[in-house]
Amino acid sequence: MEQRISLITLGVHDPEAAAAFYEALGWQRVEAPDGVIAFDLIGQTLGLYPIAMLARDMGVPVESLGHGAATYAYNVREKAEVAQLLEAAEAAGARILKPAHDIFWGGHIGYFADPEGHIWEVAWNPHAPLGPDGAFQWNGAA
Repeated sequence: MEQRISLITLGVHDPEAAAAFYEALGWQRVEAPDGVIAFDLIGQTLGLYPIAMLARDMGVPVESLGHGAATYAYNVREKAEVAQLLEAAEAAGARILKPAHDIFWGGHIGYFADPEGHIWEVAWNPHAPLGPDGAFQWNGAA
């Protein structure tokens, strides 16, 4: 198995409302099969899929899916961008969980939940600068 994630699928109750949130942040949809709303990222795609259909596909009750303890991180190039992105997310309908703040490892982070409750971390990491295309690598862009 190669070391990559190709598609991140978020199970959502209201796909159109969820998509409107990401579109308000400036993301653009790409064509996708019926039932899926997709946004191409750098090297991956984020898919929004009705949670009932996701549960059916997996063969589990929808109640068993929950939200889990996962975060999706969005790294920025400059420290000030953390607060700016949190403000944009809040204006688009996010709930701020923790405002921008310095963190023990030398970075600057904040957290928000999208309208469906999926948790995003916004981070500036001085130890892992983004590549020219915005790609993230743990120890810095190659």
